[in-house]
Amino acid sequence: MPEDLRTQLVDSPQYPEFVSDCRQLVDDEVASKSGATGLTVKSAYKMVQKLKPNMIDEAVKDLLPELTSRLQPFYADYRSAGNGAGLSSYFESRQDEISEALLGLTDDRAERSNRGTIKKAYGMLRPQGKKHVTVAVPKLGELIAKHTGTN
Repeated sequence: MPEDLRTQLVDSPQYPEFVSDCRQLVDDEVASKSGATGLTVKSAYKMVQKLKPNMIDEAVKDLLPELTSRLQPFYADYRSAGNGAGLSSYFESRQDEISEALLGLTDDRAERSNRGTIKKAYGMLRPQGKKHVTVAVPKLGELIAKHTGTN
C-alpha cells in the first residue's frame, strides 16, 4: 500500500468519494456551530451556496492536493510510530500543529493576494478560523483513516 497521502486520496479511483466525504465534513462542521459565531458562519455558508452552488465542492477539490501534502508529514510520523491508538487519536494529539499546517495553505493564498481588503479581512477572521479547523482535525483523521485503510 502506498504511504503517500496524495497517491492514496487524490490520485486514486476513490477520489470522488473522498471529495464527497470531505464536503460532508465541511457541512457537518458548519451545522454544528452555535451561538453568535455559529449564526454568522451558517449565514455566510448559506449565502455562498445560493450565489454559487458548486463553490464548496470546487474549493474542496482545489485545496485537497495541497492539503494532503501538508498532512503527509503527520501521516508519515503516525505510520512510522506504529501507533495503535488510531489516526483520529493521533491527529487529536497534534491538533494545534495540524491546524496550523492546514491553515498555512490559506495563509499563503491570502499573502499572495493583490487585494488589501482580502488580506485585512483574512487577518481578522483567521483566529476564529483556527478554532474551527482545530476542532475538526480529529474528524479529518477519521476520514483519512477510512479512505486509506489506516486504523
